Amino acid sequence: MVIPAAFSSSLVVRSAVGASLAALIAARAVRRRSLDASGGIAGFVVMAVHIACGYRYGALLLAFFLSSSKVTKIGEDRKRRVEDDFKEGGQRNWIQVLANSTVATILVVIFEIMTGGKDQCLDSNGSKIITGIIGGIIGHYCCCNGDTWSSEIGVLSNEQPRLITTLKPVRKGTNGGVTLQGLLAATGGGLIIGLTFVIVGLLTAECSFDMALRQLLVLPISAAAGLLGSLIDSLLGATLQFSGYCSVRKKVVSKRGPTVTKISGITILDNDAVNAVSVLITTVLTAYACIYIF
Repeated sequence: MVIPAAFSSSLVVRSAVGASLAALIAARAVRRRSLDASGGIAGFVVMAVHIACGYRYGALLLAFFLSSSKVTKIGEDRKRRVEDDFKEGGQRNWIQVLANSTVATILVVIFEIMTGGKDQCLDSNGSKIITGIIGGIIGHYCCCNGDTWSSEIGVLSNEQPRLITTLKPVRKGTNGGVTLQGLLAATGGGLIIGLTFVIVGLLTAECSFDMALRQLLVLPISAAAGLLGSLIDSLLGATLQFSGYCSVRKKVVSKRGPTVTKISGITILDNDAVNAVSVLITTVLTAYACIYIF
């Protein structure tokens, strides 16, 4: 028994839908300060491409963007007192948008070229390459969402953060500092991406009944990918990204200075680079996991 896709269309139609929807969402995001002007332009392009290549992958991007924007706005007053680079509404610029979307954008374009945009279930018996690409896209957004949820919710925890490399207590805002609340948030952030993949797939992908049930395995994979991505990000942040306490600003900062006492890390990667590397690693690992499991 094959479950038919309820919602499919040509590349031309998906492109028109993608451009229209992306324009509306990007404009709204700029107005609400989730993106600055450059981020709005980059977000428009990325979102339009995702939807044109497949509705389900546009949905994953939207699930990440909308949910992460919501959690970013939680507890803004408390975050303003802690975060050195705090921005009202969490305004992301074009660099941050691309750091969180470039790998997935490349993968969805490859998916479109190989399949004509016809959505498919995760099934290595059909094609290991396609399964790996889909798994990579899932892992990409699980990492992005998990890391954002972990950072934005974890910093509000009453628990003292601990540096992931030594487990010693550190100040809030330290790169690589983790809390139980933050790790649970990362898991939840990944799970949201998995739920979106499964639910939207009921409308967009043709699967046998047995294979449709197997897609539920995406849920634990996504939760694990969200947690893993956050842990990788924290490990990179604790080792390759500088953190220090500024005695004048009374905040943890990411740049050295005469009034800054080192907490951890060395100055090799900035925050955007840490995000990009952790996304790439999680993407590859999730792709291999999906090939093995499905």
